[in-house]
Amino acid sequence: MNILLMGNGGREHALAWKLSQSQRFGKLWIAPGNPGTEIYGENISSAELDDPSQVLNIVQKKQVDLVVIGPEGPLELGISDVLRNENIPVFGPSKSAAQLETSKSFANTLMRDHGIDTAESQTFDSAERAINYVRALNGPCVIKANGLAAGKGVTVCDTIDEAIYAINESLTELRFGSAGSQIVVEERMYGWETSAHAFTDGITVRHMPFSCDHKPVFDENKGPNTGGMGVYSSPPHLKKTQQDFIETAVTEKLVSAMAAEGLTYQGTIYPGMMLTSSGPRVVEINARFGDPETEALMPRLKSDLIDIVEAVANQTLNDIHPEWSNEYSVGVIMASAGYPNSYTTGHLISGIEDTDDNVQVFLAGADRDEDNNLITAGGRVLCVVGTATTLEDAREITYDNVNRITFEGAHFRTDIGSL
Repeated sequence: MNILLMGNGGREHALAWKLSQSQRFGKLWIAPGNPGTEIYGENISSAELDDPSQVLNIVQKKQVDLVVIGPEGPLELGISDVLRNENIPVFGPSKSAAQLETSKSFANTLMRDHGIDTAESQTFDSAERAINYVRALNGPCVIKANGLAAGKGVTVCDTIDEAIYAINESLTELRFGSAGSQIVVEERMYGWETSAHAFTDGITVRHMPFSCDHKPVFDENKGPNTGGMGVYSSPPHLKKTQQDFIETAVTEKLVSAMAAEGLTYQGTIYPGMMLTSSGPRVVEINARFGDPETEALMPRLKSDLIDIVEAVANQTLNDIHPEWSNEYSVGVIMASAGYPNSYTTGHLISGIEDTDDNVQVFLAGADRDEDNNLITAGGRVLCVVGTATTLEDAREITYDNVNRITFEGAHFRTDIGSL
């Protein structure tokens, strides 16, 4: 099977790695890809992810059998709709269905209408009205950019002053561009978070193992939020009753709710959950594989990924029963100094060749220089993933290999999987 994989992050490196293990693997094109994905196929660096007509042209010219969309951006642009209109199988929801992620107000309204527990919220496009609202709340709250902000548009506020600063940052200073031209002000929930990924073709849901992402940049969950500094799977403290509730009363109910609204959802869906004292509640919903969650999940997948994504695209997922390893996995992000704020790039990356054969290093913000040396090219540079029969052993393996990789200013958290 010939596949076009869209994206250029660690998530896409992990997907390309897993797709390539299929007996049905033919040719793989990655648009635009990175130095890790080129091991398994051909990177199309000239591909414009924001141009549906160009993507369609590539698919037709390359005689692609299936398109797998990694990031959320192409979903918001409706690239899946353009391809489906040409009868091209696509793994990834339609633009309308992807509103579960691309519009927090849409997602919150859907959940309220269908009885899915999430935070109380209000949507604003006026800084003055938003500030008056948080003054009336007179307590902790969360300020979210309504649109896509690469995982950085969320501010958890302990005080009114912090909330006012976050409101002005989004609505007045336009730090997040059009994504922050509307904001959602939510009540603050307390507990610990877990990610609940699942495959769905809009009819059948096949759940993946649970995982936990660490978003703050520094140890002990301190500092500003990032796209994710590390992840582990599965969380041993997640009770079976909690898992069952999330799978049935949240994930499966979300897919049914979308269908009831006339929206068929085909792709990966994952609600981010908060385990509160009153039970699991939804923090946010994502319309694609998480990053870095994918890097920790793919090493645990025993089944053929091509079979799964094709079944999702063709709505035959009922025939597929994915198998997963019982091992634990831990992924640690190595980031550029200064991330998620300003940072420099172009630093030589060394030591990947010294990592263990059973450890995966998925590249994200990396590139090649004119001498073909691997160099840093982004904030989150790479993700090191180890697996083992216990979580502690997986952590030990991962960090032992992290310490073999170097680049100028490399920063990573030392507590992934230990909280």
